[in-house]
Amino acid sequence: MGRKRGKVFGFEERAGFIVNMFREMPEKKFTLKHLAAASGSADRDGRNMTKHILDTLLEQGYIEMEGRGKYVLSRSRMPQYEGVVDVNTSGSVYVQCDELDADIFIHSRNARRALDGDRVRVVVTHKSRTGALEGEIMEIVERSRKCYAGVVEACSKTAVIVKPDSRHLHTEIYLSRRKYPRLNEGDKVAVRIATWRDGDEMPTGELVDILGVEGDNDAEMHAILLEYDLPYRFERKVEEAAEHIDGTITAKDRAERRDMRDVPTFTIDPADAKDFDDALSVRRLPNGRWEIGVHIADVTHYVRPGSVIDDEAIERGTSVYLVDRTIPMLPERLSNELCSLRPHEEKLCFSAVFEMSEGLKIENEWFGRTIIYSDRRFTYEEAQRIIETGEGDMRDEILTLNRMAQAMRKERFRKGAIAFARREAKFTLDDEGRPTGVYFKVQKEANQLIEEFMLLANRRVATFCAKRNGRPRTMVFRVHDRPNDEKFERFRNFILRFGHIFKATKPTEVAKELNSLMREVRGKAEENVVSMLAIRSMAKAIYTTDNIGHYGLAFPYYTHFTSPIRRYPDMMVHRLLQHYLDGGKSADRDAHEALCEHASEREVIAAEAERASIKYKMVEYMADKIGEEFEGHISGLSEWGIFVELEDSIVEGMVALRDIQGDYYRFDEARYEVYGHSTGRVYTLGDKVRIRVKSADLRRRMLDFVFADSEQRIEQEYLATAAAIRRKKIK
Repeated sequence: MGRKRGKVFGFEERAGFIVNMFREMPEKKFTLKHLAAASGSADRDGRNMTKHILDTLLEQGYIEMEGRGKYVLSRSRMPQYEGVVDVNTSGSVYVQCDELDADIFIHSRNARRALDGDRVRVVVTHKSRTGALEGEIMEIVERSRKCYAGVVEACSKTAVIVKPDSRHLHTEIYLSRRKYPRLNEGDKVAVRIATWRDGDEMPTGELVDILGVEGDNDAEMHAILLEYDLPYRFERKVEEAAEHIDGTITAKDRAERRDMRDVPTFTIDPADAKDFDDALSVRRLPNGRWEIGVHIADVTHYVRPGSVIDDEAIERGTSVYLVDRTIPMLPERLSNELCSLRPHEEKLCFSAVFEMSEGLKIENEWFGRTIIYSDRRFTYEEAQRIIETGEGDMRDEILTLNRMAQAMRKERFRKGAIAFARREAKFTLDDEGRPTGVYFKVQKEANQLIEEFMLLANRRVATFCAKRNGRPRTMVFRVHDRPNDEKFERFRNFILRFGHIFKATKPTEVAKELNSLMREVRGKAEENVVSMLAIRSMAKAIYTTDNIGHYGLAFPYYTHFTSPIRRYPDMMVHRLLQHYLDGGKSADRDAHEALCEHASEREVIAAEAERASIKYKMVEYMADKIGEEFEGHISGLSEWGIFVELEDSIVEGMVALRDIQGDYYRFDEARYEVYGHSTGRVYTLGDKVRIRVKSADLRRRMLDFVFADSEQRIEQEYLATAAAIRRKKIK
């Protein structure tokens, strides 16, 4: 018999104690000696009794042998968690479980051929001292229905082999040739995993769509949308629902709305815009004040909650803007026709109307539904020409609003709004979508005119809806938190390298000093990298019902009200505003918060897809420039390489650390630099470098560069050494 803290343990007591040890520490491996000592004694009798208990538990399948002389709770007896598989670009498998604080790492031998996005049941088999979890997938509960874009790499009489573009799927896909006889090598296709049976070398897929031929612009853009699980067309039922909407403006519609058709009204949009969701009106009132109307397309008049179009808009969350196209949130019947504030047409709007003094004080404000008539559609270039020359259609209205917008802008920055100066580049494309050049988008006063009045409307609508009689009401806010302390400290330390000292610590002081810094670096070599790092140090703006204000804009209340054609949160705000105008009680907070979270997620995905399309065009643009040299600056660093952005463009590629000659280079994350072990040579953000284009991989959307100057330096050092040796021999 054994002893534990002075108590004598018999067989049953010892067995119960050992079972509890396995149950309480399911991921731990135990030895016979450890279990014997913990359950009473590790003398000869204690070890024999413990061995007998362990043999019984092994027979019952309660425990398993793992390694030499180690026992572990059987996988079937361990606590099981349900989660979603996340396969990263290197092929490592993790499972994300809501019940656990950390993701579970899965070794490939324990992954049971689970694929990215699969829902699985998993057990934790090991927990490190740092809290890192390792586990084993026990069952694939549900295969992901995600579509993958890929290229048909081979065709035989019986099989079609598809190589996926996704870096999260590390296997080829088999399709039946008999089932899909029309497929040919080089076809760009959309496929879905159907099954992956034991013994099969690769999963079997099903064809969803033939996108075109590899390299075709439409096919590649559709492939990017598929990669991010974004739709590239509307289902027939959604299109049909949109076509059946009666767009007639009735006498009842006119009677229920404020009639603003006689007020001078216009839109200002990009030259290639097709949906005009905002218009401005302005007139002088008899009392000498200005009446400014911000008129927004009344999308919710046509799209009802619970309808098939509304459900689709919720799912999409936002329109997606790729390099060469817009993937709209709403069908074209709505976005480009019924809701678009086209010139010389009566349109239904939701408006914010302000009565303002010459000193920009808001004396009165009104929110509600209107009917308008746009007198003129301006492009930004046309409006800018009027601002600069003082001549053109509606010159008085545009010059008045521009004067007010510039004064509002100045006041906004005085109160702590932050002005970032990140350059935005665009591609010029030929008729087939191929990039032929790069140019930078210039923000001028015409852009600022629209921006300031949209900000005004968003801010005042948020303030009106946020509370009544001192009581808060459920509202959809666009919030922006203060900078992350750790990231901002890294930013402070980095800009010291350029001689810029950042002292401010209080939020309002930080904003003002940031603006001062942006003015200081304007036009200098470090402007783009300093602006980029400042943006990275900031928190991300999100949608939520929990208002913390908008730090970047310095607004205590802010929302998105002005773009319901392309953002679902704006539709939510329109409905909430009408609900409160009608005297309704505070809306359901939980339901709106869930929609906010979804909209924030969709916004991030849309931005990632947009960046992917830009990267594709970068590579396509540089594909005929292999071997050419360019000036650039370092825009990013990682353990694999140095990212370089070329001068006068947004084109970015990577110099692999292994390709830097003359030394062994490593990435120092703490100092955020790459350094050479022997030479001490350091590369950091903002450094000017000269690169040679090594390769352009369209499938990976990756440009590979090498440092041209390092190759030249090594060659010069070699020639100098050879010359010295020759001189020595001559002597």
